[in-house]
Amino acid sequence: MQRFKDLTTAIDMTEGRPWEKLLLFTVPLLVGNVFQQLYSTADAIFLGRFVGDNALAAVGAVIPFFFLIMMLLMGVAVGSGIMVAQYFGAKSREDLSYTIGTSITIITIVSLFMMIFGPLITRPVLVLLRTPYEILEYAILYTNIMLWGILGVAYFNILSGILRGLGDSFSPLLYLIFTSLLNIVLNLFFIVIMGLGVFGAAVGTVVAQFISSILCFRRLAQMQDVFDMGWHYLWPKKQYVIQLLKIGVPTGASQAIFSIAMLITQPLVNYFGATFIAANVIVMRIDGFVMMPAFSFGNAISVYAGQNIGAGKLDRVSLGVKQSLYMAIGTAVVIVAILLGLGHHIAALFTQTQEVIDLGMRILRILVPGYIAMAIAMIMWGVIRGAGDAISPLWGSVINSILIRVPAAFIFVYFMNRPEAVIYSLLLAWICNTIISIIIYRIGKWRKMGIVKHESI
Repeated sequence: MQRFKDLTTAIDMTEGRPWEKLLLFTVPLLVGNVFQQLYSTADAIFLGRFVGDNALAAVGAVIPFFFLIMMLLMGVAVGSGIMVAQYFGAKSREDLSYTIGTSITIITIVSLFMMIFGPLITRPVLVLLRTPYEILEYAILYTNIMLWGILGVAYFNILSGILRGLGDSFSPLLYLIFTSLLNIVLNLFFIVIMGLGVFGAAVGTVVAQFISSILCFRRLAQMQDVFDMGWHYLWPKKQYVIQLLKIGVPTGASQAIFSIAMLITQPLVNYFGATFIAANVIVMRIDGFVMMPAFSFGNAISVYAGQNIGAGKLDRVSLGVKQSLYMAIGTAVVIVAILLGLGHHIAALFTQTQEVIDLGMRILRILVPGYIAMAIAMIMWGVIRGAGDAISPLWGSVINSILIRVPAAFIFVYFMNRPEAVIYSLLLAWICNTIISIIIYRIGKWRKMGIVKHESI
């Protein structure tokens, strides 16, 4: 019982060996991200195996649109997590309490806005993206249900980000494991037993996400030894709203730009037909798992940097970056090797159509060098964001997604006229993203971006 209590206690990353604290924080975060990915992967597997490739393609066709909406929510969540980490590192209880309350209020307002107005533009957007007619109604139904239930995923993201900012990555892990398994059970019931298809997949996911958010609320309420809860903290105070928006808006915008690039290039994916869309869905689901260690180490170094910058310990930040790079790159190499060896078997979990499986594997082989590059980029961007510099990642996203990926996609498709052309443009964007992140990190502007000011910074 004491060991379990220690795991769920907030981790102070300003003391001790950096790699040890980072690993202690990253492992539950990584496992949690695996189960987070199971939400969408379970939908894809059940739909592909029990409904058909068109249902699988329909879910894939809406990913860029829904991803854009999710990234706007994630911007608020990331901004909140960075502020929480720095105020926690500085041991500023009042600032921490107001940050948490303000974040919850802001995410509620944004989510309600999306629930009301999002479904009104679903059909026009999907038609504009040239979604194939045979999957259009499926795609609209799935998107609208996910939008009507967006409060659940919004609360989970903001609350799990707050918990991680406080150093507790274990509790969100437990909740993700439980609700991800619940989502699989609900998919089995709604899709296989009840035969509700796309409708059942969306409803199961929404229900599971609401339960995960409730569990996070409960855990946060138990942590009043480090912050205070009360209705007056929920009333937004100007200074915290401004700081949250200062970090959250550029962060959300940088992710939204990536999503916009996906939206712009989605007609190219749709141009090559439902088979390529289905293969692309499989690749994105597998890609989500392959990228998880990089994202997990990136999130961990972000919290680590936030706490140490808040405490005025820049020397620990640089050491933590070096050790994170070793761990992230090593993990990426191992996962890529596994992917190359077992990729066909993994793809076969989603569909029995050999043409879709073969095309998916060709795509994955193209992306292999990008996975190594992204492991480096996530560490670089993680420490930059953790310091409170959200503008540099925004400009990096503009250059990488809009100025490089989009033109490259159209040029490659024009000259090659093959579906793989879209993927080559993505690989190019990933490599350029890594180069840009290294340059910005080396310039070092992030070193002076801390919310809590110290004379040594």
